[in-house]
Amino acid sequence: MQIAEHIRMVDDEGRLLAAVAEEAGVDAKVSTCPGWEIRDLLRHQGAVHRWATSYVADGLLKPQRMEDRSDLDGDALFAWYREGHRRLVDTLTEARPDVECWAFLPAPSPLAFWARRQAHETTVHRVDAESALSRIGGHEPTAITPEFAVDGIDELLTGFHARERSRVRSDVPRTLRVRAVDTDAVWTVRITRDPPAAERGDTGEAECELSGGAARLYLALWNRLPFPEVTGDQGLAALWREQSGV
Repeated sequence: MQIAEHIRMVDDEGRLLAAVAEEAGVDAKVSTCPGWEIRDLLRHQGAVHRWATSYVADGLLKPQRMEDRSDLDGDALFAWYREGHRRLVDTLTEARPDVECWAFLPAPSPLAFWARRQAHETTVHRVDAESALSRIGGHEPTAITPEFAVDGIDELLTGFHARERSRVRSDVPRTLRVRAVDTDAVWTVRITRDPPAAERGDTGEAECELSGGAARLYLALWNRLPFPEVTGDQGLAALWREQSGV
């Protein structure tokens, strides 16, 4: 996906998150994030949006702490979230393609990284907001396209879990396959004492395969839904579920 497509997703998903959150109300429980209410979700996502904006807008080259606005609630919280989201979209849209700033995953450019990362960050948390509304009743989750879901799975497997901070480890080497059945996308993930090593493609034997439609698989790998289908060693699927929290 191109930078402009990711920015459009940041814009659309961020607006939808706010609308859904407002309909649910700040006291609503977020089913997909135990212990969180909508107010916690908005404080977190609003802080992440401002944090991301600061790197691109100010050309920051070192990691910075995120803002803590646990004092905000009610209408002031919604206004703060919306203002930060709008500034993020405007900053990404107006940034020079060659802007230099800190990024924490490999990408063609820092701008490409931040646009992609915020697109998926905002989408997953929009799903969280919708889980609060669904809990109240009568809300159907907004669809995620297979193309966008595949992009997000790829970021998660080849980016997030390639970092030292990934807790997905095994003393005995294991091989996990991830297959999006409504696309041609497949990944092979080798799990050892080191960070997981994921590669695109159906390479070698795998002890366990996680498969399903790309959108459902995307949310399952982010621990928002059960795995659609597990073939082979159920213990390896459980290892992912237990250790893959980001």
